[in-house]
Amino acid sequence: MMDLQRTQSLLLLLVLTLLGLELVQPSYGQDRMYQRFLRQHVDPQATGGNDNYCNVMMQRRKMTSVQCKRFNTFIHEDIWNIRGICSTTNIPCKNGQMNCHEGVVKVTDCRETGNSKAPNCRYRARTSTRRVVIACEGEPEVPVHFDR
Repeated sequence: MMDLQRTQSLLLLLVLTLLGLELVQPSYGQDRMYQRFLRQHVDPQATGGNDNYCNVMMQRRKMTSVQCKRFNTFIHEDIWNIRGICSTTNIPCKNGQMNCHEGVVKVTDCRETGNSKAPNCRYRARTSTRRVVIACEGEPEVPVHFDR
């Protein structure tokens, strides 16, 4: 009898733990958007780069396969610092939604030169520490879009 109660208690604890984990996971759509944000915009290991950095990273992160992405920003911060931006005050996004947040981070902006063709896209790099605006969604909130 004692073993049965113990087993039931452990099963209940396991079920509650799994339910709790489900509540803090982003939805499938949000998770996909979060993973895309990470792929396109986060490079915590680097401190920034020159034109070659942009040429290599844009190709490596699959933004030159079909056509050259005209502009992209890589954030050189730990993902937890970037996620921390999501806890700042909401501000309007470019599309008018109120799920954007701003913070100051180290970045490399990559701008397509205008005279290259995919997949051999060529970029100009500019590194700086500047204000960025990101859209966040989910519970807990995670970055899903680089707004500006």
